[in-house]
Amino acid sequence: MALYALVYYVYGAGWHLFPLLAFASALVVITFIDIDHQIIPDRITLPGIALGLLCGSLLMPDPFMRAELLGWKASLIGAASGFVLFYAIALLSRGGMGGGDIKFMAMAGSLLGWKGVFLVTFAGSFTGAAFGLFLVAFKGKGRKAKVPFGPFLALGCLITLLAGQEIMGWYMHAGD
Repeated sequence: MALYALVYYVYGAGWHLFPLLAFASALVVITFIDIDHQIIPDRITLPGIALGLLCGSLLMPDPFMRAELLGWKASLIGAASGFVLFYAIALLSRGGMGGGDIKFMAMAGSLLGWKGVFLVTFAGSFTGAAFGLFLVAFKGKGRKAKVPFGPFLALGCLITLLAGQEIMGWYMHAGD
């Protein structure tokens, strides 16, 4: 409920709130399923991609310029960039990344755009690496311990969704 209140606080009321809340709900579900079973189900990501492509064109605010719609081009490019980036990572890591993560990032890209893909990837990788270091340092886990990446990508999605505009503003004026 607090997550819904945060999304409402950031984006306000309107038709755009429905896909935003559906996305936030999907992030919570994906997080717990990935923690428990180390999978991200297609029955969440594939409809999420379709919802993102449809709503990204018609209803979704751009997380970096909330006063504007994301638009169909940014939604399509976001879905493609999320898929291609994580497919390349999966190939290079030789099984270190699952197909669910690839489709999850296509879904995220369709709803957050291509800039969102990169912020989600950075935030998810940063928080995942910090958690991995914690496990190694304090829990005695080895570097090869399996840690699901979906929860960290979901956190990156929430960071992008709720603070993307502020992060981009800070980044663009960091040298001023």
